[in-house]
Amino acid sequence: MSLPPSCADAAVSRISTYPRGEDTRLRILRAALEVFATEGYEGASTRLLARRAGVNLPAIQYYFGSKEGLYEAVIDHIAERMETQMTPVTAEIRVALSTGAPSRKELLTLLLRMLDSFVELIMDRASPDWESRALFFARAEIESAAALEPLYQRVMRRIVEPCAALVGQLLGRPAEDRKTLLHAIAVIGQVSIFCSRKSQRVLGYQTAGGEAAAKAIQAVVREHTMAIFRNFADEGKDASV
Repeated sequence: MSLPPSCADAAVSRISTYPRGEDTRLRILRAALEVFATEGYEGASTRLLARRAGVNLPAIQYYFGSKEGLYEAVIDHIAERMETQMTPVTAEIRVALSTGAPSRKELLTLLLRMLDSFVELIMDRASPDWESRALFFARAEIESAAALEPLYQRVMRRIVEPCAALVGQLLGRPAEDRKTLLHAIAVIGQVSIFCSRKSQRVLGYQTAGGEAAAKAIQAVVREHTMAIFRNFADEGKDASV
């Protein structure tokens, strides 16, 4: 049974309006990241999102269900990139801790390598959306977006937990011990502070930086981290601050 001409035309229109292409989906995601970063969640209308992405308004619903779904997809897209960057070193840490008793030198080497990877992640200028990512998270933190919770869980799994496991071994304390976690978060904080637009502005990294900036930050973080654990070099020494 054939469709009446008007119905057939509508069906063809829907197919052409919503191409099932990953390129279109990624274009919407990238445009949404920029819009959410500059306008915030409330200020980003679906009409503006669609216009920036160069798609018809119903395409947002077709690919993501709603503005909220698109916002969550943007966070998931960023989280996937974070996991891609951090997974190799966290997998190495997991293997080292599960297959033997790494020496203090090996533990510290793994910790420094993990921090290096974290610096590379936040200072990556190769991606054209790096500035939008920084502004997106600055806004999301202010807005206390509940949608960030899945990202926090991934950060815990890929950054905080491996760091705490290594710090616990270095301090001779359980990974879940309160003081272990305090030290682990302090160590991570040396890197995460450079996510701040204020820090980047002071250092001139908003429009420059890249590999040279990453190496400079890595060197300082390594120096500080080695100094921190030099104080706890003797096994069993009290790790209180």
